[in-house]
Amino acid sequence: MILIAGGSGRLGSQIVRLLTGRGLPVRILARDVGRAGHLQGPLVEIVSGDVRDIEAIRRAMTGVDTVISAVHGFVGTGDDSPRTVDGEGNSNLIRAAQAEGVAHFILMSILGAAPDHPTELFRMKYQAEQQLRASGLAWTIIRPSAYMETWADLIGQPLVKTGKTQIFGRGDNPINFVSVYDVARYVELAVVDPAMRGVLVEVGGPENLNMRQVVQKFEMVLGKAGTISAIPRPMMRLMAVLMRPVNPRLARQIQIAIVMDTADMAFDPTSTQRTYPAIALTSWSDVIQRDYLNVTLSAALK
Repeated sequence: MILIAGGSGRLGSQIVRLLTGRGLPVRILARDVGRAGHLQGPLVEIVSGDVRDIEAIRRAMTGVDTVISAVHGFVGTGDDSPRTVDGEGNSNLIRAAQAEGVAHFILMSILGAAPDHPTELFRMKYQAEQQLRASGLAWTIIRPSAYMETWADLIGQPLVKTGKTQIFGRGDNPINFVSVYDVARYVELAVVDPAMRGVLVEVGGPENLNMRQVVQKFEMVLGKAGTISAIPRPMMRLMAVLMRPVNPRLARQIQIAIVMDTADMAFDPTSTQRTYPAIALTSWSDVIQRDYLNVTLSAALK
């Protein structure tokens, strides 16, 4: 049995589909079981539980040989945050896996995770990595770059609906984006290939594009021009400070947007591709055509 924490999310859902497609039984740990309803099937068990509740986690791990942590608290509200979910939640998962004698633990981290990173999410992911490495469990750590689909929603949906979109900062900093579909295939491989145990894999997409170039990709694939408005960096920095006490979720989003507009966010996937040649990388054009152009055409034909 494979336990997937965060199995109802965008990445987790795709992992579930790939593993059950191989005939492997999975158990989804979900705080809101209704969100996982679309994944129901003969090989899927959905259990209610929160990664911040170690007793609930231990119950969910009964009979489990592999744990996949795909949780994150970046866009969480209330008590959800990188510290409580990515830090404390992953710590609970690792400790429960140790207690239950789990054979393999797969941790979804993030490219650039480091103890001194300016954003809490990256620091908490690094903290979880270090705890897992020291746990005595067989482990695999996967560090993906920014998800194409997430940023396609933020940038592309307004462009498709209104012809206008907004970017943060100058929008001229090269960023590596990867499709969640590709990341899920690395997780699938980690489950079935023992050679991936004790390995940290950095996963990125085939292109390093700045935000303005991403907008251009949408324009080219969809065949329509759009208007870009940009939020200046000084305003973003001020907003991040002002929002922290009243809307920490928005403050976190603004903070990561500043990092993405100023830090080195590029990545060369050549080495990873050479090691895992069976996984072909999805391009921005592929994602836009799949999620926007084909959907739009399908709706028009109905």
